[in-house]
Amino acid sequence: MERILEKVRAKSEIPVYDKSVENVLSAILTTSDFWKIVDLSEEPLPLVADIIRVLEEEGLVKIGNGIEFTEKGNEFIKSYGIGKRDDSVCECCEGRGVSLKNYQDLLKKFKEIVKNRPMPKHEYDQGFVTPECTISRIALMNSRGDLFNKDVLVLGDDDLTSIALMLSNLPKRIVVVDIDDRLINFIKEVAEQLNYKNIEVITLDLRKPLPEKYSKAFDTFITDPPETVYAVKTFIGRGISALKGERRAGYFGITRRESSLDKWREIQRTLINDFNVVITDIIRNFNHYVNWGYEEETRAWKLSPIKKKPEDIWYKSYMFRIETLKDSRGFEDEVDVGDELYNDAESSTT
Repeated sequence: MERILEKVRAKSEIPVYDKSVENVLSAILTTSDFWKIVDLSEEPLPLVADIIRVLEEEGLVKIGNGIEFTEKGNEFIKSYGIGKRDDSVCECCEGRGVSLKNYQDLLKKFKEIVKNRPMPKHEYDQGFVTPECTISRIALMNSRGDLFNKDVLVLGDDDLTSIALMLSNLPKRIVVVDIDDRLINFIKEVAEQLNYKNIEVITLDLRKPLPEKYSKAFDTFITDPPETVYAVKTFIGRGISALKGERRAGYFGITRRESSLDKWREIQRTLINDFNVVITDIIRNFNHYVNWGYEEETRAWKLSPIKKKPEDIWYKSYMFRIETLKDSRGFEDEVDVGDELYNDAESSTT
């Protein structure tokens, strides 16, 4: 194991531990599919790819149509007492902890409306979650008292959460900010079709601060930032700066597919030390992302040891809920970064 760790550390910029290798080995026992191995191991994709390459060099796995253990590999996992990864989740809610029993009409309407949605753009690192995920967000926020008669800010709306919010008729007001005019125009068109008046939609690159009129103007925000620390600080900081004061809420997703626990610790330090907010909820793999369609353009494709498109959902993120207190503060400065907003050593979808 020590030799494997040394060889992976020589290849990777991402921190690697014996637990990282164990997670990948355990996932390979469960599936030979590379994308599912990333999903089950919950290690950053670039690190999983490096570990698999080292395992191959050590003669522990063979790479063909899938990734499988050799006889030497099977002896290795037995000697370390490694078992299969069992990913048992509730079949009803897919582990989200919220029921859609009272949201079936909303889900049906949402599915119909978003059939003609704009497809994800690689340029903006876009991807959207399943309709069930989007409606589960509505259910979650509503269960926490963060939607009814509230002013809600949506920062980036690949998932068209704003449309689900309109259909729910729960918020008092919705403001959507996005960089992509295709999404902006689609949301506007839907609002006109629904004759929904209490929504404002603006085009903005969130490297720039929000308009001053949005400062301390909202009860709740939701965002799905790119997975760099720069982006998390920028998107979430903008959201916090837009909240009215203490005991207001923010929601966002952070994945393990592009974020190591070391990065998570840095993100949590930003939340607690820089923004002075409280993390009230972290729900594992709440968000399930539909495969984007541009996989072959991504870093993930270049790193994958098998050039085969994913057949099932593999990219998932945890849902965070934060709440502000008396001394909480956001981030309003302009961000002077380019590609670093979307890319770091752990990125794979860019």
